[in-house]
Amino acid sequence: MQRLLTDAVRTLVPRGEERHGPLPPLMLILTVATGLVDAVSYLALGHVFVANMTGNVVFLGFALAGAESLSALASVVSLAAFLLGALAGGRLGTRFALHRGHLLRAASAVQTVLVAVALVVAAVSDGKVTTDVRYPLIVFLGLAMGLQNAVARRLGVPDLTTTVLTLTLTGLAADSTPAGGEAPRPGRRVLSVLAMFLGALVGAQLVLHGHLVLTLGLTLVLLAVTSVSTHLLSTADATWIRPRP
Repeated sequence: MQRLLTDAVRTLVPRGEERHGPLPPLMLILTVATGLVDAVSYLALGHVFVANMTGNVVFLGFALAGAESLSALASVVSLAAFLLGALAGGRLGTRFALHRGHLLRAASAVQTVLVAVALVVAAVSDGKVTTDVRYPLIVFLGLAMGLQNAVARRLGVPDLTTTVLTLTLTGLAADSTPAGGEAPRPGRRVLSVLAMFLGALVGAQLVLHGHLVLTLGLTLVLLAVTSVSTHLLSTADATWIRPRP
């Protein structure tokens, strides 16, 4: 199983990018998970994001200005949960500073637990989002996304932040050949955008048809697959596990 997984990942790693090993495809999986989670938060939890904090800051401003469809409290709770998750991610980054494989494995395992708790909360309420359900889901999902963002930052794979696309899209245009640039990693940048789009599309389809629990279950599977795959691929002689220079 481990050898098959290693061979499969090698076919997905572009030549010249071996220093990141399996991290790019694994982080694309996390990017899909982000799209799923933000579909849940925005469409089911009342127009709030748990991964896109730029959107939350803007929503908070709108809510304080009197926008009726937005909740200032929800935005504040999401921001606080995200920051706490990022703090935990920073601590994990310090603990596993010398082994990127162990860092991603631990982070995605913790995320799996957090999303599992959110899944249980949603399942107990039969997918109905009341106030008693809304805020626990915002907290647990915000923690998971803050953790993911901090760890992605520490892993340092270019163009794969897993939760935001603004700089990725900017680089795609600003570094392009028509702009006079060298167009580095265009494939990875496009895949990152498509991964987020795919997660959002699938998540929206499920949530809008009343499948909140299923959406969280799919997110849980993606996170668990990331954690297990990272564990299997983190061999002692793998060069990609070392921190980036």
